Amino acid sequence: MTRRLFCRLVPAVVAAQETVIRVDVRLVRILATVKNTAGEPVGALAREDFEVFDNGVRQELAVFERYTEQPLSVAVLIDTSASTAIEVRYEVDSVERFLKALVGEGNPQDAAALYSFNYQVTMEAGFTRRLERFERTLKGLKSQGGTSVYDAIYLAARNLEGRDGRRVMVLVTDGGDTTSAKSFHQALEAAQMADAVMYPILVMPITNEPGRNIGGENALSGLASGTGGRVFFPSAGPALDGAFAEILRELRTQYLLAYYPKNVPASKERFHRLEVQVRRPDLRVLARNGYYEDSEAARGWAPAR
Repeated sequence: MTRRLFCRLVPAVVAAQETVIRVDVRLVRILATVKNTAGEPVGALAREDFEVFDNGVRQELAVFERYTEQPLSVAVLIDTSASTAIEVRYEVDSVERFLKALVGEGNPQDAAALYSFNYQVTMEAGFTRRLERFERTLKGLKSQGGTSVYDAIYLAARNLEGRDGRRVMVLVTDGGDTTSAKSFHQALEAAQMADAVMYPILVMPITNEPGRNIGGENALSGLASGTGGRVFFPSAGPALDGAFAEILRELRTQYLLAYYPKNVPASKERFHRLEVQVRRPDLRVLARNGYYEDSEAARGWAPAR
């Protein structure tokens, strides 16, 4: 948020002219997951173990929370296009178990919303903790039509904006976009504007090269890395449950970092590139790669007390 203070100049100097003094009160937040070489989350780091760079300029952390208890708002997006007819029941069952674990553990303010998408996007349930709403809706999902991945992400991101605490999207699909009005870049920008971490799950990918949708896989990977999440490539059944369990595990071991931007050179670009590093070379960080100046991340967010 930028507060404007207006100071009227003496008319004899410049008539009816205004000087605008900008006071920068933004607080940019980052959700980070740290892993060791075995891929296991590491949750015992301290503030001094992290370094954050905004457009290449090192920043001083104003907020640091280990195992943050900020409430979760999780939007679950399920692909119900015609190509998912075989595995949709596996998807539905795993999503139901994931939602039960989400609202049954952790912060009592955690909530989820449910979307289905084929050639169109439907918000099946708004943010709630009532499991019966999800169970009833999930049982009625049917597969048909094309795949509007980017439209689903765009709509979910818009609905996530303004939610307190952490914002997450879990996207369950079997392939690339075919029918969206929105583009990949519009979907990614919407997710970054909403300050949302994205976890795409590509169910039962075709392993032989001629039949694989490499473009769709690369798009999902780009969406994940751009928002600080990661993409999963499970088969159906237990492997799909395992992907959801890994997501929950990461959400329970996230770090919350926040800073007031200082000494960042002026630029015409709205997008700021972020880089989060840890001092230990045996660890790697998953965090979003940037934010937009007019996003929620730069409009005076403050952590809950």
